[in-house]
Amino acid sequence: MMNERKTYFIGLANGEISQSSTSSPWDFKIEANDEEIITLREYFDQNYSTEWQNFYRAHVPYVQYHYDRENDAYDSTLQKIYGFIYKHGDDTAKRHIESMGILPEEK
Repeated sequence: MMNERKTYFIGLANGEISQSSTSSPWDFKIEANDEEIITLREYFDQNYSTEWQNFYRAHVPYVQYHYDRENDAYDSTLQKIYGFIYKHGDDTAKRHIESMGILPEEK
């Protein structure tokens, strides 16, 4: 079944999505179906390509962080990732993300 929810362990540093809690370090535990995991993978892929842009930008010192579109893209994708994890995460994940204050206030 495509809509069956499974448990996944998310490693933010390396963009890893695993069904094993022991294969590598992880930050968040979530429940998601296949389609949702594809969405999360796309967010990670977007941030990976943006990180390379940031790597090159870091070697151009006169571009300040807050004037930089790549950083805006990175930050907005990062917000999508945290929002996704918040929506699908366990209570520990939700509390951690709330404590970070990264997401816009939910109305």
